[in-house]
Amino acid sequence: MKKLFLLLLVILAAGAFIGELMVKDPGYVLIAYNQTTIETSLWVLLVALILGFALLHGILSLISRTQLPTARLQAWKEHRNQRISRRKTLKGLTSLSEGNWAQAQKQLAQAAERSDLPLVNYLAAARAAHEQNNEKATDELLQKARNSTPEAELTVAISQAEIQLSRGQLEPCLATLLRLRSMAPKNTYVMKLLKDVYLRLNDWSALAKLIPVMRKHQALKEDGLAELSRQCNSQLLQESIDKLPVETSAEDRHKALGRAWHNLPGDPGSDPELVQRYTELLVSLGADDRAEQHLRDLIKRNWDEQLVNLYGRVNAENAKKQLDTARSWAKSHSESPALLLTLGRLSMRNQHWGQAVKYFEQSLELEPRSETLAELARLLRHLGDQDRAQALLQQNLNLVASGLPELPMPEAVAEKTPA
Repeated sequence: MKKLFLLLLVILAAGAFIGELMVKDPGYVLIAYNQTTIETSLWVLLVALILGFALLHGILSLISRTQLPTARLQAWKEHRNQRISRRKTLKGLTSLSEGNWAQAQKQLAQAAERSDLPLVNYLAAARAAHEQNNEKATDELLQKARNSTPEAELTVAISQAEIQLSRGQLEPCLATLLRLRSMAPKNTYVMKLLKDVYLRLNDWSALAKLIPVMRKHQALKEDGLAELSRQCNSQLLQESIDKLPVETSAEDRHKALGRAWHNLPGDPGSDPELVQRYTELLVSLGADDRAEQHLRDLIKRNWDEQLVNLYGRVNAENAKKQLDTARSWAKSHSESPALLLTLGRLSMRNQHWGQAVKYFEQSLELEPRSETLAELARLLRHLGDQDRAQALLQQNLNLVASGLPELPMPEAVAEKTPA
């Protein structure tokens, strides 16, 4: 209230001062142009200029705030189109989630024509068309998505690759993914799709090159990458033999397999499953002596129960030397169930039957395993000790029939004695 009062006082004082000036000297202004002259006082001219400026400002503001009928109509149409597009998009996505592919395709495609963001609609409609196995419509909708939003080429191409992979179009899918890798080399989803294509194409060499990149960018968990690497390396070993001509000699096959083993990335000898695969391939080529030497070197470098077990399955030419090698390990690994099982098998190869029985029994005592039980029971039967073999199997029935559910059993029936 005080501020308003002070403002009025200031205005009155200013008005009084200006009024006094106007009375004292009104001034004189003459404007002449061609044959026309305008005479007025200075103060009237100032008031006219102020009123003219205010009037012009008001007219311009009114024009800027008032839309022409055509502009209002255009805005109404755009708002209506967006409302219809949102409604059809919602219906289309609902149909898509419910598996109504034909209806989803129609609704989403129609919504895309009115939408200001048609990319999502076209991609979803392409997915619906794909689910109907309508390849022509799928490709057309993908192209419309590409044309509607050129800057989203990566997104459209990923959808295209997924659809090609689902169709089984592996070569076109590979071409699409390789182009995507050049566009987005760090995209982990593209790497996963590329991995799936290589697996289905059995392109193990390409997959071997991709795995380190996937590991660098953490495209898969480490256990998944380890399993994938093991599968890939195993197939590379097999491929090194299979790709050779039929007339290739056994020696050349051994050399090819050896080269493939040494060319594997990392330390393949630290993977018992991969070592087992390599050993099996050597044995299949008749190279048991090489397999025995290879296993001996690995076990000497890094003791592994699985490899020791595998050593007992290799039939090297010099069975006595192989047994002596295994016996030398017993000095520092006397309590190894795998070594005792291997010693039992190698003793059988040397026809040391009694010693083999002792080794099998010691191994079974340390670690009850069905494999050891089967070896001991088989040996006892061939030695003519059927009763002992049967008793052994009965005592270790849980090893032979592991995994049986708990079920009620009848009470034991006493044997009838003759009167």
